[in-house]
Amino acid sequence: MADTLPKGYEPHDVEARWRKHWEEDKTFTPDPDAPGEPFSIVIPPPNVTGALHIGHALNLTLIDVLCRHARQKGKNVLWVPGTDHAGIATQNVVERALAAEGKGRKDLGREAFIDRVWEWREDYGHRILDQIRAMGASVDWSRLRFTMDEGLSAAVRKVFVQLYNDGLIYKGDYIINWCSRCHTALADDEVEHEQSRGRLWKVRYALADGSGSITIATTRPETIPGDTAICVHPEDERYAHMVGKTALVPVLGREIPIIADAYVDREFGTGALKVTPCHDPNDWMLGKKHDLLFIQAIDENGIMKAEAGIYQGLEKAACREKIVADIEAAGQLEGVEELEHAVGHCYRCHTVVEPHVSTQWFVAATKMAPAARDAVPGMTRILPESWLKTYYHWLDNIRDWCISRQIWWGHRIPAWTCEACSQLIVAEEAPDVCPHCGSTALKQDEDVLDTWFSSALWPFSTMGWPADTREMHRWYPTSVLVTGFDILFFWVARMMMMGIHFMGKPPFADVYLHALVRDASGRKMSKSTGNVINPLEMIDKYGCDALRFTLTAFAAMGRDIRLSEDRIEGYRHFVNKLWNAARFTLMNLPEEAPARVDLAAIQGLHHQWLLHRLEMVKQDMDQALEDYRFNDAAQLGYKFLWNEFCDWYLELVKPDMQSEDEQRKAAAQYVLWLALREILLLLHPVMPFVTAEIWAALPVPAGEKSTDLACELYPALRPACVRPAEAARMELVQGIIVAVRTIKAELGISPAHRVGLLLHPVDAAQQALLEENRDLMLTLARLEELTVGADVQAPKASASAVVEGCQVIVPLRGAVDLNGELARLDKELAKLEKDIVGVNKKLSNESFISRAPADVVERERERAGKLLDAKAKLEALRTRFAEALNEE
Repeated sequence: MADTLPKGYEPHDVEARWRKHWEEDKTFTPDPDAPGEPFSIVIPPPNVTGALHIGHALNLTLIDVLCRHARQKGKNVLWVPGTDHAGIATQNVVERALAAEGKGRKDLGREAFIDRVWEWREDYGHRILDQIRAMGASVDWSRLRFTMDEGLSAAVRKVFVQLYNDGLIYKGDYIINWCSRCHTALADDEVEHEQSRGRLWKVRYALADGSGSITIATTRPETIPGDTAICVHPEDERYAHMVGKTALVPVLGREIPIIADAYVDREFGTGALKVTPCHDPNDWMLGKKHDLLFIQAIDENGIMKAEAGIYQGLEKAACREKIVADIEAAGQLEGVEELEHAVGHCYRCHTVVEPHVSTQWFVAATKMAPAARDAVPGMTRILPESWLKTYYHWLDNIRDWCISRQIWWGHRIPAWTCEACSQLIVAEEAPDVCPHCGSTALKQDEDVLDTWFSSALWPFSTMGWPADTREMHRWYPTSVLVTGFDILFFWVARMMMMGIHFMGKPPFADVYLHALVRDASGRKMSKSTGNVINPLEMIDKYGCDALRFTLTAFAAMGRDIRLSEDRIEGYRHFVNKLWNAARFTLMNLPEEAPARVDLAAIQGLHHQWLLHRLEMVKQDMDQALEDYRFNDAAQLGYKFLWNEFCDWYLELVKPDMQSEDEQRKAAAQYVLWLALREILLLLHPVMPFVTAEIWAALPVPAGEKSTDLACELYPALRPACVRPAEAARMELVQGIIVAVRTIKAELGISPAHRVGLLLHPVDAAQQALLEENRDLMLTLARLEELTVGADVQAPKASASAVVEGCQVIVPLRGAVDLNGELARLDKELAKLEKDIVGVNKKLSNESFISRAPADVVERERERAGKLLDAKAKLEALRTRFAEALNEE
C-alpha cells in the first residue's frame, strides 16, 4: 500500500510549507533565455498602505490561475509583483501618525518628512506583500518592484523629460479640481461624484442702465464675488434684448457683461447662467472663448480672498450663508428650490472638491489618446467587450491630464527654475548650473507627480526600461492585464498611451476586466454596511484553496460575484472531498506507481467511460481558461471530481480492488492512479496547495523521486481514449441506477434497503449491455435481485421509469409497508393543511399586508407556495400507495 495522507486536511501547515518551498526554490523565477512561448503579467500594484480586501483576492486568484495554467502549457511565465507608493494615501497615513505626536509635516520639513515616510514603508510596507503570499500567488519575488525604487524613478524622470521635449507635457494656468483637505490638485477621474441634497437659489441681477433685471439660478452663491459675466442662449427670445448690456453683481455692485453662447441650457433654472471662470470648468471655457475677466474669489484653503470684497476671510460655507442673507435683505432673492445634484468629492478623503485656477503641469492626453483608441481591438482586446464603448467614450472626451500634486511624497517633478534669469530647465538629473546664464541659483519645482503617472509606466518600467534588458525583449508586451473595471480610466487607458508612445506597442494583448465582489444579496461591500468579507479571515477559517475555488467558480465574465461565507465553507467541503478521494486511492495503490497499461485496449466499461470523460474535461477546461471563462473551468473540475470520479468511479472500481484476478486489479490501479494524477494537474491552477500536497504523496515509478506539481505540464491528450459510444453505454447503466435511487427517494424507501428490479430493454443489444453490467447495477442500486428480459411484465403494485427506452420497474410488494405509509402520509397532510390555513389567514388580512415590511410579506407568500407544493407531492404519493394497496 502506498503512503497514505492524514485523515483530515489541515491547510495552514500545508500552505506555509509550500509557500516557503516555492519561494526558497525560486520555482516561479523564470530565465529569459529559457525555451517556451513567453507569457507575462504584471500585478496591478496595490497601495503600500493597503490591506488585502476581497477584490484583491479575486484579482490575485484569477491572475494566478492564468499563470499556473500557462506554465503547465510549457510557456515561459513571468509574473512581476510590486507595490505602488500611493502618494496622497501614504502621506495621509504618515501625517495622521505625526498628528498623534502633536506635529505636522511642516514641523519636520520636506526632507525629514520624506525620511519618515520611508521609515513607515520599511515598517509596514511588507504587510500587503505577506498577504499576497497568503493567497498563493506564484509571482517572481526576485523581481519585486516599488514605484519609488531607483529603477522606476529613473524611468519616470526619462518619460517626463521626453514628453516635455516632445511637447506632450506643458505647464500652465488652468482650472483644476482642488482638495482643500489634501491640499493638492486632482485629475478628473480622481473626483468621485455623489448624489447630494442641495439648493438652487434664484438671484436677481439689476441691469446697469436701470432698464430692468435678469434672474440667474445658482447652486453656489458663495462664488458670486467671482462672477465676470451673465450668459444666455443666443436664440432665447426672453433675453435677446439684454445681450450686450451690463448687469451689477449683487451686494458688490461690480459691472459685468451679458453675453450669448449656445452652451447655455435654456431649460435649466431661469435659462440665464452666471459665469464664474475661476470656479467652474465650463465657465473657464466660456471665459477663454469670450475673453472675460478671471477673478479667483476662493483660495486653496476654502477661504474667501480680497477679491470677494466684504466677504474676505470667511470660510466658503460661512460666505454662502452671509451673501444669501445680504441678497435677501436687498430684495434680490427671488426664491429657493430643493435640488438633488451630483457633487464632486476627493477620492481619498471625501472632502468636497473645489474648482480652482492654478499653475499646474499637464500631459497632453488629448494628443496621446487617439493612438490608444486605435489600438483597440486590433492590437489589444478588452474583455468583456461590453466595456469597449465606455473605453472609446472616455478617450473621445478626454481632457489634458493634470499630473502635478501639491504634496511631498512622490516623484518630484524634474524641473528647475533659474532664479537669476527665470529660465525653466527640465532634465533627468539635477543641473548644477543654469545652461542659459551660468547661475547656480536653481530651485526645483515643489510639486510631485500624480501617483498614476508612475503606474502608467508599470508594464515596461518593471522590466528594466529605459535599460535594454533581456526581460524587455522576452516579455514585453505582456500577455494579459487582469484588473477591476473601476480603473479602466485611471490606469488601463494611461498605460495604453504610455506603452504605445515609448515602446511602439500596446502593453498587453488582452485586458480582462473582472466584476465586483458583492455580498449574497448583491449589495456592495462596505464597512458601514457591515457586510465586508475579509479574505485573510476566510483563509484562516477555511484554507486558501477553498477561498480561491469559490472566487474562481463565481467569476463569470461580466457578472458581479455574490459572495457569502457559506459558499466558501461549501467549497471547503470540496477540498475535503478531493483529500478523501486521494486517501482512498492511495490506500488501494502499491508503494510504487502501478505498471503502465495499454489504455487503448483496456477492458471494463467503467474504465473506458472514465477515461473518455477525463479527455473531455481536459479539453474543455483548457479551452475555458484560454477564453477567460474561469467559472466554467472551475465547475468542470468540480463536477468531474465530485459527480463522476467520486460518486461513480470510486464505487465502480471497488470490486476490482477486491478481485483475485491480478490483471484486473492491476489495470484498475493504473487507471485510478492516472485519473487522480491528472485531476490534480487540472485542479492545481485553482487549488495549488492541496493538490501539491497530494501529488507529493502519489507513488512514483521505481527509482524516481516525487516532483513539484507546480512544475508539471498539462496532461497530454490521448485520442485513443475518446470513446463516445462506450461512454453512452455507461450513461445508460448510470441512468438506470439513478432511476432506482429516485424511485426509492420518492417512495420514502431507505437508500440502503435492497429492492427487486425488473428491466425491459428496447432490443437485444441493450439487453446484452445490461447483462454485462449486472453486478455493477446490483451493487450500486442496492438490489435484492435483477431480472432483465423482453418478457418482463410490471406487477400491479410497482413504480416505474423509462431510461433511453428501457422500462425500469421496482415492485413495491415487500419494499413498502403500504398501510403504515398511508397512515404516516395522512398525519403529515393534516399538519400541512393546518399550516396552510394559518398562512392564508395571515395573507388575507389587509392589516398585515399593509403594515408588515415588504420582505416579510414576500416571505409569507413564498412559504404559502412551498406548503402547497409539498401538499401536492404528498397527495400524489398517497394516491400512488392507495392504488398499489388496492391492486395487491
